[in-house]
Amino acid sequence: MEYKKLGDSDLLVSEICLGTMTYGQQNTVEDASEQLDYAVSQGVNFIDTAEMYPVPGRAETQGKTEEYIGQWLVKQQRDKLIIATKIAGPTSRISWIREGKRQIDRPNIEQAVEDSLKRLQTDYIDLYQIHWPDRYVPLFGAPNYDPKHERETVPIAEQLEVFADLIKAGKIRYLGLSNETPWGVCEFCHVAKQLGLPKGVSIQNAYSLVNRVFDIHLSEACRFNNVGLLAYSPLAFGFLTGKYLNGIPENSRVALFSGFGQRYEKSNLTEAVKAYIEIAQKHNLTPAQLALAFVRSRWFVTSTIIGATTMEQLKENLSSGNVTLDKDILAEIDAVHARYPNPTP
Repeated sequence: MEYKKLGDSDLLVSEICLGTMTYGQQNTVEDASEQLDYAVSQGVNFIDTAEMYPVPGRAETQGKTEEYIGQWLVKQQRDKLIIATKIAGPTSRISWIREGKRQIDRPNIEQAVEDSLKRLQTDYIDLYQIHWPDRYVPLFGAPNYDPKHERETVPIAEQLEVFADLIKAGKIRYLGLSNETPWGVCEFCHVAKQLGLPKGVSIQNAYSLVNRVFDIHLSEACRFNNVGLLAYSPLAFGFLTGKYLNGIPENSRVALFSGFGQRYEKSNLTEAVKAYIEIAQKHNLTPAQLALAFVRSRWFVTSTIIGATTMEQLKENLSSGNVTLDKDILAEIDAVHARYPNPTP
């Protein structure tokens, strides 16, 4: 396992991060412990979660993911691990979190941090992320930005002031962004520099063979602001494994959660997936290994977030860390991308 410095923090994170959004829904506390033990045994030191997990969000399960991690974490050497979690932002959904009050303001940030610390059974959070912006932006495959959807928002300076106080208090170490835009990255970093407040060291956005939108503008914004990408959905909700090519398997996420995969109900996705699978087979790789190794190979990716519901999936995903794609394979991938550019942005 290789380790990389996360932005301009002093965090050295494993290039593969264990995502946990299935814990408490598709995975039991015993499953979670087994996965966490195995991942750490393979060199993973980076674990990502969120206050709203598991997904899809439900009042009766919210927070269970952090609770499961907490039950495991108290038995570990805390200083050997990097724990990341997130505060949920404004949305018409998940009304049960703080009774629908989810502006990224002082009362909500402070309450969210305290609640996560309690569930995680730890004194500090290494990386605390804004799950999605407080302001309006198109999210999770939504179409183009439309000014008519703009809403009142908490000024970025006010948000950063709260995080500065929490860092000073030792409750969080670093701030991260998630589901952000180039403007958002630049503005957060500009305001932080201007006012002497903590800047974001990372961004957690979707990135995969079928969603390379980050390449276009965000890569530049993150390079010049020294913000590392934590790539989520590198298997495109499992579509890049090929498991949905012949229908929807029983107990898969798409089967269990109606509408949850709508981001991937787009034209050219099936054609692109088939083409990438052909490349994987040609080079004696599994589709998952190819997809994950590609994400890991990008110069702007600090860590690739994997998730699994079975140990078999987890082992396959972690094995991608041993795969290096040569220039010929990368050229074949780029040729497919040229035919089917970003079918699931």
